[in-house]
Amino acid sequence: MIWTIPNILTVLRIALIPVFVGIFYLPHNLYALGIHPTHTLNVAAASVFALASLTDWLDGYWARKFNQTSSFGAFLDPVADKLMVAAALIVLVEFDRVGAIVSLIIIGREIVISALREWMANIGKRNSVAVAMIGKIKTALQMIAILLLLYFDPIGAFNTQLVGHVLIVIAAILTLVSMAYYLKAAWPAIKEGMGSSSHKK
Repeated sequence: MIWTIPNILTVLRIALIPVFVGIFYLPHNLYALGIHPTHTLNVAAASVFALASLTDWLDGYWARKFNQTSSFGAFLDPVADKLMVAAALIVLVEFDRVGAIVSLIIIGREIVISALREWMANIGKRNSVAVAMIGKIKTALQMIAILLLLYFDPIGAFNTQLVGHVLIVIAAILTLVSMAYYLKAAWPAIKEGMGSSSHKK
């Protein structure tokens, strides 16, 4: 592994995952200190998740600007993103802040599309399932929703719970739409692969 700035940021993002997850399992009996424990933990977890999300943007920007892309970074970056989202969604399900079905849709889609991209790369057709605009919009809404649901407390008149729930549902819908888009783009190769397999039998 080459320790470039983008790769260091990606590893840092992975290292931050157990931090924001672990925050929710800290003792909640902090009233003696004169602070609301749940709010404090919400702020801490949301802040760490926001920092991790920032490293996602920064490592991509740095890699492109200073030409520090690498095959290892190309492999590790999406893995880090998916681990971060999956970990956050599992925590949110456990604390009853997001529905299990929504989480299953999002996590399941990531597994399916990751496997599809790996297979397409193996047959030299990865560009057929390159990231599309609908995927970028889905990811943006998903990350904002998770951040709001981690924070969870109202900000003045701004209802983070309501907005977070609405955005995560929209993200789940876009998740299904984007999965259909990628599967449609890959269908000729999938069909060809199925035909080749049947001939071999």
